[in-house]
Amino acid sequence: MTVREIYKLAVEIGIKNDFRSKKEITEYLKRVKKEYEKFPKEEKVYFDKERLTNPYSDSRIHFTGGTKKIKKIFAGIDISAGGIMLAKSLGADMIFNHHPVGLALAGLDDVMNYQIDALEKFGVPVNIAEELLHKRISEVARGLNPINHYVTVDAAKLLKMNFINIHTPADNCAAMFLTKLIEKAKPRYVNDVLDILSKIPEYQEAKKQGTGPTLFSGNKNNRCGKVVVSEFTGGTEGSKEIYSAMANAGIGTIVAMHQSEEHKKAAQKAHINVVIAGHISSDSLGVNIVLDEIEKKGIKIIPFGGLIRIKRK
Repeated sequence: MTVREIYKLAVEIGIKNDFRSKKEITEYLKRVKKEYEKFPKEEKVYFDKERLTNPYSDSRIHFTGGTKKIKKIFAGIDISAGGIMLAKSLGADMIFNHHPVGLALAGLDDVMNYQIDALEKFGVPVNIAEELLHKRISEVARGLNPINHYVTVDAAKLLKMNFINIHTPADNCAAMFLTKLIEKAKPRYVNDVLDILSKIPEYQEAKKQGTGPTLFSGNKNNRCGKVVVSEFTGGTEGSKEIYSAMANAGIGTIVAMHQSEEHKKAAQKAHINVVIAGHISSDSLGVNIVLDEIEKKGIKIIPFGGLIRIKRK
């Protein structure tokens, strides 16, 4: 497979595991195209045309040296310039990074609109979700503005290392995997949710590392009520004001990758149980689902940068 083929496969896997239907994603891409067509000619040169076919603005090809077939991938959650040097010394053909860098990091705020669609499916009125998320998206955009986005991308270019990052597609995989598992198990108590997570290899390994699943809000003996896998995909943490609306929609427990102290207090105030699965372990779960499909193509994977590599049949 070439870099472009690997990237395309990862995006397709993300779409298959999206909470939205394929029709909804197609409609989203049509709206992006209409937005592009309205741009003045002199502004179109600055438009990221990848957005016309890829619904995930936080996932991009950052550098490719051509059509060379990839045989060995250096994959991780966070790969720095030093990691790229290590990858080259180990004979890797491509870097597969999870967290966004470069243009993908600059576009992190845009993908947060996906959270509005997910919240609507969880039962939160869309007008409330939009009002609160748009405010939070603006905050994230301002926070991203001063960051030095291209340090790692520049390192990849100088070392002539093929470099991509896959963020929301992988997070979609983790969110959908857990959603199906929880729906099948039908947990009654919060402790049952923790038990479900404790049987997943990535979380077992994280527990050995001191970062296993934990309870942030509520009591493990509480009835969990309606459980949703929230704050797992769609960029980064959403609005801390959303929890009262989630409670009003009948949600009793959320499973999140991670949560700030402010968000935790707001969820507590709304009487929502919060189970934290773990950040890097949850990222690893999603990335592993993508990498398993890539590995089926005969490509060797070298795990690094926090990736807990677990293979599934």
